[in-house]
Amino acid sequence: MLTLPPKVTDAAFARLAEINEGVDAVQVLRVAVEGGGCSGFQYEIKLDDAAEDDLILSKDGQSVAVDSVSLPFLANAVIDFKEELIGARFVIENPNATSSCGCGTSFSM
Repeated sequence: MLTLPPKVTDAAFARLAEINEGVDAVQVLRVAVEGGGCSGFQYEIKLDDAAEDDLILSKDGQSVAVDSVSLPFLANAVIDFKEELIGARFVIENPNATSSCGCGTSFSM
């Protein structure tokens, strides 16, 4: 399978634009993978400033940053924003994960 960087959906970019609307300093959405969580790895999603070694995915003035250490864990993944009856959140559909926790932020490979 061809290894590609993560893809960011239009819904995720649109939500990021809503978050950044009216602020003086627009921030990137950082998506990272860290050790820990219920299944061995966990996603960290936060607003941040871009770093020199980040992969930057941009559209319509909004950007998502993935650091070089997290990038292999997120190959071919999809970063999306979902609104459901129980709430709304950024989600990651990761084909590299062999299992995930019910919380949706923890996974194993």
